[in-house]
Amino acid sequence: MSQFERLSGLIAAPFTPMKGDGSVNLDAIGPYADFLVSQGVAGAFICGTTGEGFSLTVKERQKVAETWVEASGGRLKIIVHVGHNCQADAVTLAGHAQRCGADAVASIAPTFYKPCCVDDLVDFFVPVAAAAPQIPFYYYNMPSMSGVSLPADKFLELGGKKIHTLQGLKFTHNDLMEMNRCLHLEGCRFEVLHGFDEILICGLALGAKAGVGSTYNYAGKIYGALMDAFESGDIAKARELQLYSVDIVGIIVKYGGGVRGGKAIMNLLGIECGECRLPINRFSADEYRNLKADLEAIDFFNRIK
Repeated sequence: MSQFERLSGLIAAPFTPMKGDGSVNLDAIGPYADFLVSQGVAGAFICGTTGEGFSLTVKERQKVAETWVEASGGRLKIIVHVGHNCQADAVTLAGHAQRCGADAVASIAPTFYKPCCVDDLVDFFVPVAAAAPQIPFYYYNMPSMSGVSLPADKFLELGGKKIHTLQGLKFTHNDLMEMNRCLHLEGCRFEVLHGFDEILICGLALGAKAGVGSTYNYAGKIYGALMDAFESGDIAKARELQLYSVDIVGIIVKYGGGVRGGKAIMNLLGIECGECRLPINRFSADEYRNLKADLEAIDFFNRIK
C-alpha cells in the first residue's frame, strides 16, 4: 500500500487567470484561493485541462504552481499537473512541483505521439514520477482530450510495479465498469479521483472518496451538499443536487464548454480570471449578458451561496 495520505472531498480544477494582454495574472491567484476555501473544497488541481496547461510555457506553469502553493497556505492540497508532450519538460515540471511544496503531481498521457500500449505509457511516466520522489503521482486518464484509450486498470497493475510513487489516477471518463475495476484493484490499493462532475454520484456509489472537477470552482457548496447527502443516506437529495449540476453543465456547454464557459462564470462572480488563450476565443459582451440570464433562470447565484 502507498505511504501517502489519501485525498477526500472535492478538488477544484482552477482556471489560470489571464490579464487583458493574455499574460498570466499571478496576482489574481491569492483571492482565487480564498474563494475556493470559502466554497469548502479540499484542494486544487492546477494547470490541467481547465487551467489551460498546454497553452502555458514551462516557466509560466512553474510560476503558477509556486503562487498556488503560497496562496493556499496549507489550506488546500495542491496537485500540479505536469503533463507535457516532451518528457524532459514533464520531468522539469515534476521536480519543480516537489521543490516548491506541492502535495502531489499528475500527468496526462502524451497527446501528439501517443503511446501504443500500456508498457509505453508507464515507461514515459517513470522518470516523470521519479523527479518528485517524495510526493504522490497520479495518472490523469482523460481519453476524450488525450486520445489515449488504454485500459486504466492495466496501467495501474503495471505502473504499480515500476512507478514507486504511483498513488492512483484521475479518472475523467464515463466508463464506470473500468472505474470500478480500478477502485477495487489489488484490494483497493489505488486511489481513484472521480473526474466527471455531472456523474459524481455514480463515482461515490462505486466507492470513490474524492472528485476533481471544473464546476467545483463555483459550485463547490452544491457538490459538497451532494456528498454529504450521499454519505448520510439521503439518496433522493443527492440525486436532486446532481440533477441541478447537470443543469449548470448544460448551460456551460451552450457557451463553449467547461473552460470557456466556466471562466466566464468566475468573472461574473467577481473572481478575476480574464479570457482564455487562443485557440479558445474571447467571450463577447452579449454572451456575458446571455450567460448571466441563463444562470439566473436556474437561480444559480442564490443556490451556490
